[in-house]
Amino acid sequence: MSDSISAEQLRLLIERIERLEEEKKGIADDIKDVYAEAKSTGFDVKTMRSIVRLRKMEKHHRDEAEMLLETYKQALGLV
Repeated sequence: MSDSISAEQLRLLIERIERLEEEKKGIADDIKDVYAEAKSTGFDVKTMRSIVRLRKMEKHHRDEAEMLLETYKQALGLV
């Protein structure tokens, strides 16, 4: 593979990454807008973010995390 082909391939890959980063920024802005809308209608955004994070987890990981949280709460007298 010659240097000119490698340079061209590198340039194309970098440009793809840049486009995807720009799309990612746009999506992040859209998500931020949805959270702002939720907040303006009275929803608790911090709790919504927690729910989104939990929904991403597999059930057994979520169950394990909830059990551990309950154990820590009990140890600290929070229940």
